[in-house]
Amino acid sequence: MASTPQLSLISKPSPSPLFPNFPRTRFTPFTTAGPATTSFKCLASQTGFFTRLGRLIKEKAKSDVEKIFSGGFSKTRDNLAVIDELLLYWNLADTDRVLDELEEALLVSDFGPRITIKIVESLREDILSGKLKSGSEIKDALKTSVLDILTKKGHNTELRLGFRKPAVIMIVGVNGGGKTTSLGKLAYRLKNEGAKILMAAGDTFRAAASDQLEIWAERTGCEIVVAEKENAKASSVLSQAVKKGKQQGFDVVLCDTSGRLHTNYSLMEELIACKKAVGKVIPGAPNEILLVLDGNTGLNMLPQAREFNEVVGITGFILTKLDGSARGGCVVSVVDELSIPVKFVGVGERVEDLQPFDAEAFVNAILS
Repeated sequence: MASTPQLSLISKPSPSPLFPNFPRTRFTPFTTAGPATTSFKCLASQTGFFTRLGRLIKEKAKSDVEKIFSGGFSKTRDNLAVIDELLLYWNLADTDRVLDELEEALLVSDFGPRITIKIVESLREDILSGKLKSGSEIKDALKTSVLDILTKKGHNTELRLGFRKPAVIMIVGVNGGGKTTSLGKLAYRLKNEGAKILMAAGDTFRAAASDQLEIWAERTGCEIVVAEKENAKASSVLSQAVKKGKQQGFDVVLCDTSGRLHTNYSLMEELIACKKAVGKVIPGAPNEILLVLDGNTGLNMLPQAREFNEVVGITGFILTKLDGSARGGCVVSVVDELSIPVKFVGVGERVEDLQPFDAEAFVNAILS
């Protein structure tokens, strides 16, 4: 009988540091590091720690989120700049022409047919009824319509980490969407708020995935559980990581998973096994299952989101690569379609460019 693959708690040095300014940290297996001074101390006895942690991440990012969003969504904003030109000299006689061109601008930015028609017809009704009497009022009504969709259908944008340690977050998605990178950046943000983070290298299909995550673990000063042998089951790796997190008092366990096409049902079933394995260790876990979606795919992300949600129950989205995409309207479409909140967006290559999603800042960024 084949022996069960061994798992270890390791972190390897990287030959080419991604972030050379970060302190390089090594970990000895099964040892606990001494206390570190942080601005937000993490104690198991603190009631509602995870609730406050989720809020703190969002509040501390608020100071620079508008600046980062305004740069990150520049291509989408360029697509929608025609709206300002249309409304500058708007008059009632031009309503049909202006709304037709506004509709085209929204579709080009991947707002989707359903959302676009809903927004445009609402504007038309308000214009003809006399509620909107100027181009600036139409622009404000457009922004309000988009903001209402994001806030009403995707309002729980904070991380929901429960009330007991460790909280478990699974990161899922298709190949090449940026799962491992997003996990590393999320670890960086959580670690900076004083949380003790354990990473789990559950991507057992891609040879370089564990190495990539180990680099992130070292750069962020986090510990990591990986499989020492090939062909280890992802569910086994995640189960052992959560057990380790529970035994050694970690606050959050971040679980990486293998990229898979949403049409590959055998691999999708493996996600179910991973979810069940985690839940056996800690009832109710994982607390969050975050689906990473590539912003460059635009509306093509919707079938992915539907399938992943049907299989494992997605609690939130991480939208990546939006800085290089002119399809920022897909953010609105995916929230409207599935009523699942966007929790983070990737708007750049830097480690801090994974930002908590802020609906108002997003709307101002694309419709400034």
